[in-house]
Amino acid sequence: MIKVHHIAIWCRDLEQMRLFYCQYFGFMQGEKYSSKTHPFTSYFLHHPGQESCMIELMHDPGMVHSNSEAATGIAHLAFSTGSEENVRKVTEQLRKDGHTVVIEPRRTGDGYYESQVLDPEGNRIELTV
Repeated sequence: MIKVHHIAIWCRDLEQMRLFYCQYFGFMQGEKYSSKTHPFTSYFLHHPGQESCMIELMHDPGMVHSNSEAATGIAHLAFSTGSEENVRKVTEQLRKDGHTVVIEPRRTGDGYYESQVLDPEGNRIELTV
């Protein structure tokens, strides 16, 4: 069974965004993640009683839009597939059906197993366990 896992948002000010979602909407923050290889930091926020869908706040000072402004806004929608095998199967089915795979199934620096594909309008969809 596939279900929404998280919605990711690019932020200019990670700490300000974390405080906003925690203060006004009752989210609880997880541990801050800092990549060992890139200038990337993030928080996963969860809502008590709704652990199955989280918000991932992400910041990377090098990430820019084509107009040279810092990337902000919705980054991707993530679906939990239930297993690494299902991540691979769903990724392959999407590829077979003509959809673009932008990140092959892999283990990330923070331990997630994921892939990323584009929907018909170019939005990133992350498939995770």
